[in-house]
Amino acid sequence: MAEYPHALIVEDEPDLANLYAAWLQDACTVETAYDGTQALESIDESIDVVLLDRRMPGLSGDTVLDTIRDRDLDCRVAMVTAVEPDFDIIGMGFDDYLVKPVSKDELLSIIDQLMLRSAYDEQLQEFFALASKKALLDAEKTEAERRSSQEYATLEDRLAVLRTQVDDTMTELLEQDVYRRLCQDVTRESVADFDADSNSNSNSNSNE
Repeated sequence: MAEYPHALIVEDEPDLANLYAAWLQDACTVETAYDGTQALESIDESIDVVLLDRRMPGLSGDTVLDTIRDRDLDCRVAMVTAVEPDFDIIGMGFDDYLVKPVSKDELLSIIDQLMLRSAYDEQLQEFFALASKKALLDAEKTEAERRSSQEYATLEDRLAVLRTQVDDTMTELLEQDVYRRLCQDVTRESVADFDADSNSNSNSNSNE
């Protein structure tokens, strides 16, 4: 993917879409689409990141997302929506999820995060997409609701498997503060190991 990301904003409120575009214009090449049909006409291999509204007339954001994944396009997708998340998000193919209202800093941050994830392989991309979903559900759902959800239990099991598989690469990613925050819950043990190793190396160097 290009170093200067190409973003597509899909938002059925033109004023809001244009505001997002103005916020991102200095950091990205930006296109806008004001409904799902226009979005699918605009998406091709040149698009790096899609900021996708979920509730739109005509083709919904969910349908647009499914079509993007069915086309096997190599782009990252963040839902930017007023729809509060529920357990149905676990099976959806997005990479991150922002609940409106969102700020300029949040949009710029999510672009940076998704572009960084794109530098890594599919296994790591899946890990961070699932970690985002778990963090979101942890914030929005009670412990009782999470415990009663089979989808949530499956999510935790899959994260446990992926955490083991990507452990060798995790150290590099945890150096990024944003990923430390994102994975604070699901990778607490890995973070602790990373900090212990860093402190050990620092102490060793100071004693030399």
